[in-house]
Amino acid sequence: MTLTLVTGDGGRLSAKEYPEVAESPRFTCALGGAYGAALAVFGAVPILHSGAGCGMANAHGMTYASGLNSGGSAGTTTTPCSGLIEEHVVFGGEDKLRRLIDTTIQLMKGELYVVISGCVPALIGDDVDSVVAEFKDRAPVIHVKTSGFVGNSYLGYNQFLDAVIDGILRPRAVERKLVNLFGVVPNQNIFWKGELRTLKALLEDIGAKVNTVFSDFGALGALERIPAAELNLVFNPWCGLEAAKKLQDRFGTPFEALDFVPQGPRDTGDMLRLVARKLKIPSRKAESYIAAEEKNVYRYMEYLAEMFMISMPHAFNAVVADSRTAISLVRFGSNELGWNPELAIVTDDPPEWAVEGITKKLTEGLEGPGVPRVLFDYDSHTIRQELKAQPLQVILGSSLEKYIAATENEAFHLSVSYPAYDRLIVDRCYAGFRGGLNMLEDMSHSFAGPL
Repeated sequence: MTLTLVTGDGGRLSAKEYPEVAESPRFTCALGGAYGAALAVFGAVPILHSGAGCGMANAHGMTYASGLNSGGSAGTTTTPCSGLIEEHVVFGGEDKLRRLIDTTIQLMKGELYVVISGCVPALIGDDVDSVVAEFKDRAPVIHVKTSGFVGNSYLGYNQFLDAVIDGILRPRAVERKLVNLFGVVPNQNIFWKGELRTLKALLEDIGAKVNTVFSDFGALGALERIPAAELNLVFNPWCGLEAAKKLQDRFGTPFEALDFVPQGPRDTGDMLRLVARKLKIPSRKAESYIAAEEKNVYRYMEYLAEMFMISMPHAFNAVVADSRTAISLVRFGSNELGWNPELAIVTDDPPEWAVEGITKKLTEGLEGPGVPRVLFDYDSHTIRQELKAQPLQVILGSSLEKYIAATENEAFHLSVSYPAYDRLIVDRCYAGFRGGLNMLEDMSHSFAGPL
Protein backbone atom coordinates (compact mmCIF):
# COMPACT_ATOMS: atom_id res chain seq x y z
CA MET A 1 0.00 0.00 0.00
CA THR A 2 1.51 3.37 -1.00
CA LEU A 3 0.85 7.05 -0.61
CA THR A 4 1.35 9.20 -3.68
CA LEU A 5 2.89 12.59 -2.99
CA VAL A 6 3.04 15.41 -5.50
CA THR A 7 6.25 17.34 -6.05
CA GLY A 8 7.02 20.35 -8.19
CA ASP A 9 9.17 19.78 -11.26
CA GLY A 10 9.62 22.84 -13.42
CA GLY A 11 6.00 23.82 -13.08
CA ARG A 12 4.74 20.28 -13.69
CA LEU A 13 3.40 17.71 -11.27
CA SER A 14 5.21 14.45 -10.77
CA ALA A 15 4.51 11.61 -8.36
CA LYS A 16 6.60 9.68 -5.86
CA GLU A 17 5.53 6.57 -4.04
CA TYR A 18 5.96 6.33 -0.27
CA PRO A 19 4.77 3.70 2.22
CA GLU A 20 1.29 4.67 3.29
CA VAL A 21 0.78 5.37 6.98
CA ALA A 22 -1.43 3.01 8.94
CA GLU A 23 -3.71 5.75 10.22
CA SER A 24 -5.02 8.92 8.58
CA PRO A 25 -7.60 10.02 11.14
CA ARG A 26 -10.53 12.25 10.25
CA PHE A 27 -11.52 12.94 13.85
CA THR A 28 -10.00 12.56 17.27
CA CYS A 29 -11.31 10.95 20.48
CA ALA A 30 -14.08 12.13 22.78
CA LEU A 31 -11.55 13.88 25.04
CA GLY A 32 -10.35 15.88 22.03
CA GLY A 33 -13.86 16.96 21.14
CA ALA A 34 -14.58 18.21 24.65
CA TYR A 35 -11.14 19.84 24.80
CA GLY A 36 -11.78 21.65 21.51
CA ALA A 37 -15.20 22.80 22.71
CA ALA A 38 -13.75 24.14 25.97
CA LEU A 39 -11.03 26.03 24.09
CA ALA A 40 -13.68 27.54 21.82
CA VAL A 41 -15.50 29.07 24.80
CA PHE A 42 -13.64 32.34 25.30
CA GLY A 43 -12.54 32.66 28.93
CA ALA A 44 -12.82 28.95 29.75
CA VAL A 45 -9.78 27.09 31.06
CA PRO A 46 -9.64 23.34 30.29
CA ILE A 47 -8.00 21.08 32.88
CA LEU A 48 -7.06 17.67 31.48
CA HIS A 49 -7.09 14.70 33.85
CA SER A 50 -5.21 12.33 31.59
CA GLY A 51 -1.80 11.36 30.36
CA ALA A 52 0.27 14.22 29.01
CA GLY A 53 0.29 12.62 25.58
CA CYS A 54 -3.50 12.90 25.36
CA GLY A 55 -3.29 16.67 25.62
CA MET A 56 -0.41 17.15 23.23
CA ALA A 57 -1.75 14.75 20.62
CA ASN A 58 -5.14 16.43 20.63
CA ALA A 59 -3.72 19.94 20.75
CA HIS A 60 -1.62 19.48 17.62
CA GLY A 61 -3.64 16.81 15.86
CA MET A 62 -6.93 18.64 16.38
CA THR A 63 -6.35 22.38 16.25
CA TYR A 64 -3.41 22.35 13.84
CA ALA A 65 -5.30 20.02 11.51
CA SER A 66 -8.19 22.49 11.52
CA GLY A 67 -6.67 24.97 9.12
CA LEU A 68 -3.26 25.40 10.82
CA ASN A 69 -4.77 26.88 13.97
CA SER A 70 -3.48 26.87 17.54
CA GLY A 71 -5.56 26.27 20.64
CA GLY A 72 -5.56 29.89 21.78
CA SER A 73 -4.41 31.31 25.09
CA ALA A 74 -5.40 28.22 27.12
CA GLY A 75 -4.41 25.59 24.57
CA THR A 76 -1.46 23.34 23.70
CA THR A 77 1.39 23.61 26.26
CA THR A 78 -0.55 26.17 28.31
CA THR A 79 -3.31 23.71 29.18
CA PRO A 80 -3.05 22.33 32.74
CA CYS A 81 -2.79 18.53 32.74
CA SER A 82 -2.43 16.00 35.55
CA GLY A 83 0.06 14.01 33.45
CA LEU A 84 -0.99 10.59 34.72
CA ILE A 85 1.65 7.83 34.65
CA GLU A 86 1.93 4.20 35.77
CA GLU A 87 2.02 5.21 39.45
CA HIS A 88 -1.46 6.74 39.20
CA VAL A 89 -2.85 3.71 37.43
CA VAL A 90 -1.93 1.70 40.54
CA PHE A 91 -2.67 4.21 43.32
CA GLY A 92 -5.19 6.55 41.67
CA GLY A 93 -4.91 10.13 40.48
CA GLU A 94 -7.50 11.94 42.59
CA ASP A 95 -4.98 13.65 44.86
CA LYS A 96 -2.95 14.91 41.92
CA LEU A 97 -6.09 16.25 40.26
CA ARG A 98 -7.09 18.00 43.48
CA ARG A 99 -3.73 19.80 43.60
CA LEU A 100 -3.92 20.62 39.91
CA ILE A 101 -7.36 22.25 40.15
CA ASP A 102 -6.23 24.22 43.19
CA THR A 103 -3.12 25.65 41.51
CA THR A 104 -4.94 26.29 38.22
CA ILE A 105 -7.57 28.44 39.93
CA GLN A 106 -4.78 30.35 41.68
CA LEU A 107 -2.58 30.89 38.63
CA MET A 108 -4.88 31.03 35.59
CA LYS A 109 -7.64 33.59 35.31
CA GLY A 110 -10.80 32.07 33.90
CA GLU A 111 -14.54 32.56 33.90
CA LEU A 112 -15.07 28.79 33.84
CA TYR A 113 -12.83 25.80 34.60
CA VAL A 114 -13.58 22.64 32.64
CA VAL A 115 -12.12 19.40 34.03
CA ILE A 116 -11.94 16.85 31.20
CA SER A 117 -11.13 13.29 32.25
CA GLY A 118 -9.79 10.69 29.85
CA CYS A 119 -9.39 6.95 29.55
CA VAL A 120 -7.10 6.27 32.53
CA PRO A 121 -9.38 7.84 35.21
CA ALA A 122 -12.31 5.90 33.79
CA LEU A 123 -10.40 2.62 33.85
CA ILE A 124 -9.01 2.99 37.37
CA GLY A 125 -12.21 4.44 38.85
CA ASP A 126 -11.12 7.94 39.95
CA ASP A 127 -14.07 9.76 41.54
CA VAL A 128 -13.54 12.94 39.54
CA ASP A 129 -17.02 14.31 40.30
CA SER A 130 -16.29 14.33 44.04
CA VAL A 131 -12.95 16.08 43.56
CA VAL A 132 -14.53 18.74 41.32
CA ALA A 133 -17.34 19.27 43.84
CA GLU A 134 -14.77 20.36 46.43
CA PHE A 135 -14.09 23.51 44.39
CA LYS A 136 -17.65 24.60 43.63
CA ASP A 137 -17.49 27.37 46.24
CA ARG A 138 -14.22 28.75 44.88
CA ALA A 139 -14.91 29.01 41.15
CA PRO A 140 -17.29 27.91 38.40
CA VAL A 141 -16.01 24.41 37.57
CA ILE A 142 -17.60 21.49 35.70
CA HIS A 143 -16.52 17.97 34.84
CA VAL A 144 -16.78 16.45 31.37
CA LYS A 145 -16.37 12.68 31.52
CA THR A 146 -14.90 11.80 28.14
CA SER A 147 -13.26 8.41 28.06
CA GLY A 148 -11.58 8.40 24.67
CA PHE A 149 -12.54 4.79 23.99
CA VAL A 150 -16.28 5.48 24.11
CA GLY A 151 -16.45 7.57 20.94
CA ASN A 152 -14.97 10.22 18.70
CA SER A 153 -14.64 13.98 19.00
CA TYR A 154 -18.21 14.61 17.85
CA LEU A 155 -19.36 12.66 20.89
CA GLY A 156 -16.98 14.77 23.00
CA TYR A 157 -18.76 17.92 21.76
CA ASN A 158 -22.08 16.42 22.85
CA GLN A 159 -20.60 15.45 26.23
CA PHE A 160 -19.32 18.98 26.77
CA LEU A 161 -22.79 20.43 26.15
CA ASP A 162 -24.30 17.80 28.44
CA ALA A 163 -21.92 18.77 31.25
CA VAL A 164 -22.78 22.44 30.76
CA ILE A 165 -26.51 21.74 30.95
CA ASP A 166 -26.15 19.68 34.14
CA GLY A 167 -23.50 21.78 35.84
CA ILE A 168 -24.25 25.40 35.00
CA LEU A 169 -27.68 26.07 33.57
CA ARG A 170 -30.61 27.31 35.60
CA PRO A 171 -34.09 28.48 34.46
CA ARG A 172 -34.19 32.00 33.06
CA ALA A 173 -36.87 34.24 31.64
CA VAL A 174 -37.22 33.77 27.90
CA GLU A 175 -35.74 36.55 25.78
CA ARG A 176 -37.93 37.29 22.79
CA LYS A 177 -36.28 36.34 19.46
CA LEU A 178 -33.14 34.90 21.12
CA VAL A 179 -31.68 31.78 19.50
CA ASN A 180 -28.77 29.47 20.38
CA LEU A 181 -26.66 27.89 17.64
CA PHE A 182 -25.62 24.24 17.98
CA GLY A 183 -24.11 21.62 15.70
CA VAL A 184 -21.13 23.63 14.46
CA VAL A 185 -18.36 21.59 16.10
CA PRO A 186 -15.18 23.57 16.90
CA ASN A 187 -12.12 22.35 14.96
CA GLN A 188 -13.86 19.29 13.49
CA ASN A 189 -15.74 21.75 11.32
CA ILE A 190 -12.75 23.63 9.96
CA PHE A 191 -14.75 26.78 9.15
CA TRP A 192 -16.45 26.88 12.55
CA LYS A 193 -15.40 30.41 13.50
CA GLY A 194 -16.50 31.96 10.25
CA GLU A 195 -19.71 29.93 10.14
CA LEU A 196 -20.79 31.08 13.59
CA ARG A 197 -19.91 34.68 12.77
CA THR A 198 -21.81 34.54 9.47
CA LEU A 199 -24.87 32.80 10.90
CA LYS A 200 -25.04 35.33 13.71
CA ALA A 201 -24.85 38.26 11.30
CA LEU A 202 -27.51 36.78 8.99
CA LEU A 203 -29.97 36.12 11.79
CA GLU A 204 -29.42 39.48 13.42
CA ASP A 205 -29.99 41.21 10.08
CA ILE A 206 -33.59 39.92 10.02
CA GLY A 207 -34.22 40.86 13.65
CA ALA A 208 -33.16 37.84 15.74
CA LYS A 209 -30.81 37.90 18.73
CA VAL A 210 -28.09 35.26 18.64
CA ASN A 211 -26.13 33.45 21.33
CA THR A 212 -23.39 31.50 19.55
CA VAL A 213 -21.89 30.13 22.83
CA PHE A 214 -18.58 29.41 21.08
CA SER A 215 -16.10 32.06 19.91
CA ASP A 216 -17.88 35.08 21.44
CA PHE A 217 -16.43 36.92 24.40
CA GLY A 218 -17.81 36.16 27.85
CA ALA A 219 -17.66 32.41 28.42
CA LEU A 220 -19.81 31.98 31.49
CA GLY A 221 -22.34 34.61 30.48
CA ALA A 222 -22.93 33.02 27.07
CA LEU A 223 -23.38 29.58 28.59
CA GLU A 224 -25.69 30.79 31.37
CA ARG A 225 -27.82 32.56 28.76
CA ILE A 226 -28.66 29.31 26.93
CA PRO A 227 -31.98 28.64 28.80
CA ALA A 228 -33.22 32.15 27.91
CA ALA A 229 -33.53 31.31 24.22
CA GLU A 230 -36.86 31.26 22.47
CA LEU A 231 -35.53 28.75 19.94
CA ASN A 232 -32.50 26.47 19.52
CA LEU A 233 -31.12 25.88 16.03
CA VAL A 234 -29.09 22.72 15.28
CA PHE A 235 -27.03 22.97 12.08
CA ASN A 236 -26.20 19.29 12.01
CA PRO A 237 -28.17 16.11 11.19
CA TRP A 238 -27.10 14.43 14.45
CA CYS A 239 -24.39 16.18 16.48
CA GLY A 240 -25.93 18.64 18.93
CA LEU A 241 -29.41 17.14 18.73
CA GLU A 242 -29.12 15.45 22.13
CA ALA A 243 -28.35 18.78 23.77
CA ALA A 244 -31.29 20.45 22.03
CA LYS A 245 -33.64 17.68 23.17
CA LYS A 246 -32.36 17.90 26.72
CA LEU A 247 -32.83 21.67 26.75
CA GLN A 248 -36.37 21.19 25.49
CA ASP A 249 -37.12 18.67 28.24
CA ARG A 250 -35.52 20.72 31.00
CA PHE A 251 -36.38 24.31 30.04
CA GLY A 252 -39.11 23.93 27.45
CA THR A 253 -37.05 25.47 24.66
CA PRO A 254 -38.21 24.27 21.22
CA PHE A 255 -35.59 23.42 18.64
CA GLU A 256 -35.31 23.19 14.88
CA ALA A 257 -32.96 20.65 13.28
CA LEU A 258 -31.65 22.37 10.15
CA ASP A 259 -29.16 19.57 9.35
CA PHE A 260 -26.57 21.75 7.58
CA VAL A 261 -25.16 25.26 7.36
CA PRO A 262 -26.68 26.89 4.27
CA GLN A 263 -24.35 27.85 1.43
CA GLY A 264 -25.40 30.21 -1.33
CA PRO A 265 -28.52 32.35 -1.83
CA ARG A 266 -31.15 29.63 -2.17
CA ASP A 267 -30.54 27.61 0.99
CA THR A 268 -29.65 30.71 2.99
CA GLY A 269 -32.89 32.39 2.03
CA ASP A 270 -34.87 29.27 2.94
CA MET A 271 -33.15 29.08 6.34
CA LEU A 272 -33.95 32.72 7.12
CA ARG A 273 -37.59 32.29 6.09
CA LEU A 274 -37.91 29.30 8.42
CA VAL A 275 -36.39 31.14 11.38
CA ALA A 276 -38.51 34.22 10.68
CA ARG A 277 -41.66 32.07 10.84
CA LYS A 278 -40.57 30.36 14.05
CA LEU A 279 -39.74 33.67 15.76
CA LYS A 280 -42.75 35.51 14.28
CA ILE A 281 -40.52 38.05 12.56
CA PRO A 282 -42.55 39.97 9.92
CA SER A 283 -42.13 38.16 6.59
CA ARG A 284 -41.94 41.50 4.78
CA LYS A 285 -38.74 42.36 6.65
CA ALA A 286 -37.15 38.98 5.99
CA GLU A 287 -38.13 38.91 2.31
CA SER A 288 -36.82 42.42 1.69
CA TYR A 289 -33.45 41.48 3.17
CA ILE A 290 -33.28 38.17 1.27
CA ALA A 291 -34.14 39.82 -2.06
CA ALA A 292 -31.44 42.47 -1.65
CA GLU A 293 -28.79 39.91 -0.73
CA GLU A 294 -29.72 37.57 -3.57
CA LYS A 295 -29.55 40.41 -6.09
CA ASN A 296 -26.07 41.39 -4.95
CA VAL A 297 -24.67 37.86 -4.85
CA TYR A 298 -25.95 36.83 -8.27
CA ARG A 299 -24.53 40.04 -9.71
CA TYR A 300 -21.09 39.13 -8.39
CA MET A 301 -21.44 35.53 -9.54
CA GLU A 302 -21.73 36.84 -13.09
CA TYR A 303 -18.06 37.79 -12.93
CA LEU A 304 -17.14 34.16 -12.30
CA ALA A 305 -19.71 32.45 -14.48
CA GLU A 306 -17.83 32.48 -17.78
CA MET A 307 -14.60 31.12 -16.31
CA PHE A 308 -16.33 28.23 -14.55
CA MET A 309 -18.61 27.42 -17.47
CA ILE A 310 -15.61 27.15 -19.78
CA SER A 311 -13.31 25.27 -17.40
CA MET A 312 -15.79 22.87 -15.77
CA PRO A 313 -19.33 22.96 -17.18
CA HIS A 314 -21.59 20.55 -15.29
CA ALA A 315 -18.52 19.19 -13.50
CA PHE A 316 -18.54 15.63 -12.21
CA ASN A 317 -17.58 16.00 -8.57
CA ALA A 318 -17.11 14.15 -5.29
CA VAL A 319 -17.42 15.40 -1.73
CA VAL A 320 -15.48 13.81 1.15
CA ALA A 321 -16.60 15.46 4.39
CA ASP A 322 -18.57 15.22 7.61
CA SER A 323 -22.31 14.84 7.10
CA ARG A 324 -23.44 18.46 7.51
CA THR A 325 -20.62 19.81 5.33
CA ALA A 326 -21.29 17.17 2.67
CA ILE A 327 -24.99 18.07 2.54
CA SER A 328 -24.21 21.77 2.15
CA LEU A 329 -21.67 21.25 -0.63
CA VAL A 330 -23.71 18.73 -2.61
CA ARG A 331 -26.77 20.97 -2.56
CA PHE A 332 -24.85 24.09 -3.57
CA GLY A 333 -22.98 22.31 -6.34
CA SER A 334 -26.10 20.73 -7.81
CA ASN A 335 -28.67 23.49 -7.30
CA GLU A 336 -26.59 26.63 -7.76
CA LEU A 337 -23.70 25.59 -10.03
CA GLY A 338 -25.29 22.85 -12.10
CA TRP A 339 -22.61 20.30 -11.18
CA ASN A 340 -23.11 16.56 -11.41
CA PRO A 341 -22.60 15.01 -7.96
CA GLU A 342 -21.06 11.58 -8.51
CA LEU A 343 -19.99 10.57 -5.00
CA ALA A 344 -20.59 11.76 -1.43
CA ILE A 345 -18.45 10.09 1.23
CA VAL A 346 -19.55 10.90 4.79
CA THR A 347 -16.63 10.75 7.23
CA ASP A 348 -17.93 11.68 10.69
CA ASP A 349 -19.15 8.18 11.63
CA PRO A 350 -22.74 9.19 12.45
CA PRO A 351 -24.93 6.90 14.56
CA GLU A 352 -27.06 4.33 12.78
CA TRP A 353 -30.30 6.19 13.44
CA ALA A 354 -29.00 9.21 11.48
CA VAL A 355 -27.77 7.40 8.37
CA GLU A 356 -31.10 7.26 6.52
CA GLY A 357 -31.84 10.93 7.11
CA ILE A 358 -28.38 12.00 5.96
CA THR A 359 -28.71 9.89 2.82
CA LYS A 360 -32.03 11.54 2.00
CA LYS A 361 -30.57 15.00 2.45
CA LEU A 362 -27.76 14.11 0.06
CA THR A 363 -30.02 12.67 -2.63
CA GLU A 364 -33.34 14.53 -2.43
CA GLY A 365 -34.10 18.10 -3.42
CA LEU A 366 -31.34 18.23 -6.04
CA GLU A 367 -32.09 19.82 -9.39
CA GLY A 368 -29.24 18.35 -11.40
CA PRO A 369 -29.57 15.37 -13.74
CA GLY A 370 -28.42 12.85 -11.13
CA VAL A 371 -27.81 12.14 -7.47
CA PRO A 372 -24.57 11.07 -5.77
CA ARG A 373 -23.77 7.58 -4.60
CA VAL A 374 -23.57 7.95 -0.81
CA LEU A 375 -20.98 6.09 1.28
CA PHE A 376 -20.29 6.25 5.00
CA ASP A 377 -16.57 5.64 5.54
CA TYR A 378 -13.57 7.29 7.16
CA ASP A 379 -10.83 4.89 6.09
CA SER A 380 -8.41 6.78 3.86
CA HIS A 381 -7.40 3.76 1.79
CA THR A 382 -10.99 2.82 1.00
CA ILE A 383 -11.82 6.42 0.15
CA ARG A 384 -8.84 6.59 -2.18
CA GLN A 385 -10.00 3.48 -4.03
CA GLU A 386 -13.51 4.87 -4.40
CA LEU A 387 -12.22 8.18 -5.79
CA LYS A 388 -9.88 6.42 -8.23
CA ALA A 389 -12.82 4.52 -9.69
CA GLN A 390 -14.72 7.69 -10.63
CA PRO A 391 -14.15 10.06 -13.61
CA LEU A 392 -14.05 13.19 -11.47
CA GLN A 393 -13.27 16.80 -12.33
CA VAL A 394 -13.64 18.29 -8.82
CA ILE A 395 -12.92 16.76 -5.42
CA LEU A 396 -14.00 18.70 -2.36
CA GLY A 397 -12.53 16.92 0.64
CA SER A 398 -9.77 17.07 3.22
CA SER A 399 -6.07 17.61 2.62
CA LEU A 400 -5.75 13.80 2.60
CA GLU A 401 -7.39 13.83 -0.84
CA LYS A 402 -5.17 16.55 -2.29
CA TYR A 403 -2.55 14.25 -3.79
CA ILE A 404 -5.08 11.65 -4.86
CA ALA A 405 -6.95 14.35 -6.80
CA ALA A 406 -3.78 15.55 -8.54
CA THR A 407 -2.19 12.22 -9.44
CA GLU A 408 -5.00 9.68 -9.64
CA ASN A 409 -7.97 11.70 -10.90
CA GLU A 410 -6.28 14.78 -12.38
CA ALA A 411 -9.10 16.71 -10.73
CA PHE A 412 -9.30 20.10 -9.09
CA HIS A 413 -9.14 19.85 -5.31
CA LEU A 414 -10.08 22.08 -2.39
CA SER A 415 -9.75 21.25 1.30
CA VAL A 416 -13.14 21.84 2.89
CA SER A 417 -13.16 19.26 5.69
CA TYR A 418 -11.00 17.96 8.52
CA PRO A 419 -8.08 17.50 8.41
CA ALA A 420 -6.90 20.57 6.51
CA TYR A 421 -3.12 20.83 6.71
CA ASP A 422 -2.66 22.67 3.43
CA ARG A 423 -4.38 25.99 4.12
CA LEU A 424 -4.70 28.63 6.83
CA ILE A 425 -8.26 29.28 7.97
CA VAL A 426 -8.96 32.10 10.39
CA ASP A 427 -12.59 33.15 9.92
CA ARG A 428 -13.01 32.16 6.27
CA CYS A 429 -16.15 30.14 5.52
CA TYR A 430 -18.59 29.14 2.81
CA ALA A 431 -21.76 29.85 4.78
CA GLY A 432 -24.46 32.30 3.86
CA PHE A 433 -25.32 34.26 0.75
CA ARG A 434 -21.69 34.98 -0.15
CA GLY A 435 -20.32 31.60 0.92
CA GLY A 436 -20.46 30.18 -2.58
CA LEU A 437 -18.48 33.14 -3.90
CA ASN A 438 -15.80 32.48 -1.29
CA MET A 439 -15.58 28.83 -2.30
CA LEU A 440 -15.32 29.61 -6.01
CA GLU A 441 -12.57 32.15 -5.32
CA ASP A 442 -10.65 29.55 -3.33
CA MET A 443 -11.18 26.95 -6.03
CA SER A 444 -9.72 29.26 -8.65
CA HIS A 445 -6.31 28.95 -6.95
CA SER A 446 -6.39 25.22 -7.71
CA PHE A 447 -6.53 25.61 -11.45
CA ALA A 448 -5.36 29.12 -12.30
CA GLY A 449 -1.73 27.98 -12.66
CA PRO A 450 0.96 29.79 -14.62
CA LEU A 451 -0.11 31.47 -17.85
